[in-house]
Amino acid sequence: MNMSQAKSGENGPSENDMAAYIAVTAAYWAFMLSDGALRMLVLLHFNSLGFSPLQLAWLFVFYEVAGIVTNLSAGWIAARFGLTSTLYAGLGLQIVALIALAQLDPTWAVGTSVVFVMLVQGASGVAKDLAKMSSKSAVKLLAPSGDGSLFKWVAILTGSKNAVKGLGFLLGAALLGLFGFKAAIWGMAAVLAVILTAVALRMPAGLPRGKKSAKFSEVFSKDHNINWLSAARVFLFGARDVWFVVGIPIYFHAVLSDGSPEGSRAAFFMVGTFMAVWIILYGAVQASAPKLVGAANLSLDHAFTRARSWIGWLTFVPFALAALAFAAGTPTLWLTIALTLGLLIFGALFAVNSSLHSYLILALTKSERVTMDVGFYYMANAAGRLLGTVLSGLSYQIGGLPLCLATAGTLLALGWLTTGKLAAD
Repeated sequence: MNMSQAKSGENGPSENDMAAYIAVTAAYWAFMLSDGALRMLVLLHFNSLGFSPLQLAWLFVFYEVAGIVTNLSAGWIAARFGLTSTLYAGLGLQIVALIALAQLDPTWAVGTSVVFVMLVQGASGVAKDLAKMSSKSAVKLLAPSGDGSLFKWVAILTGSKNAVKGLGFLLGAALLGLFGFKAAIWGMAAVLAVILTAVALRMPAGLPRGKKSAKFSEVFSKDHNINWLSAARVFLFGARDVWFVVGIPIYFHAVLSDGSPEGSRAAFFMVGTFMAVWIILYGAVQASAPKLVGAANLSLDHAFTRARSWIGWLTFVPFALAALAFAAGTPTLWLTIALTLGLLIFGALFAVNSSLHSYLILALTKSERVTMDVGFYYMANAAGRLLGTVLSGLSYQIGGLPLCLATAGTLLALGWLTTGKLAAD
């Protein structure tokens, strides 16, 4: 434990701790706004070019693969060189990825475009997980102890981040409709460059600078609860991305668009608005999760029990929606309304699950190896997103929306079984 953390635990957060937390949160917000906008830009732009669901899923595969590799190494890099180094690297690499994507040429063959975008998305995935690991690790080091403070601080960071990412989805759809693909990309790169410069100039002291003695082999955790929690994270986020990445956006675009260029643009806005509202509400519930689960004086054993209960309730939602989609057969108004309401319920339950997981990984790890354990845990998170991304395009192409949603339910059932392995020592 560093001196600032000890001070926080006794008298509340110090002035430096709070300033560092605000700076880290602001940098993370800026990144996630660009991340959400970029995802929606790529998805809707290439869907309008006639890419199949499976081809769309492939565009994001390197993004998730990069997350697996990055999180394994980022924890060690941060432990060796410091958290501010990885945070700045994440923001800088995102700017490079945006500039590279602006070079995309519409005259390229489909295969060339897919490979190019996959590589650029891979770089963006590295950037996202460098920024994410840095921000989440900082909470462990800066948050005061006692009275559920750690849960509250991580819930605020995670919830606000997802609300901002939701605005990014809406921003991406709006920029695509108003200015086109390339202009939107260049504008985002310019704004992010300004924010990186401002954060780098104003970042206060308070975060550790790293230790040269840190070894890469220390990344792999020997704590069975951290390993089981990481496995549960794979299934939880795989279940979300099975419908989130390709299935639902493409279904809604098909339902809402009349096939004309004007109708397609209007559908962009509506799909982007739904995805934005979903993420924003998800973030709001995440921020409220400590109250919903009773964070004050929450023991690990009670937290494990509640994690099992919440993922159990979540599991029923995609199975119910899959049954409705199968019964409907073809897109109908009542099905679209049911899906909208059902996915909002899914988002609320998923938010509590995600917030509980984010708290547990910080509660289980020790300060001296926080970046290692958080990196390992978010490697599992990226593995889950990769699994969900591939299954999203594949299941939608094979069995449409019913199979897509049923696959999400199956992954959550596996997550419930895995969460059951958590046990207080």
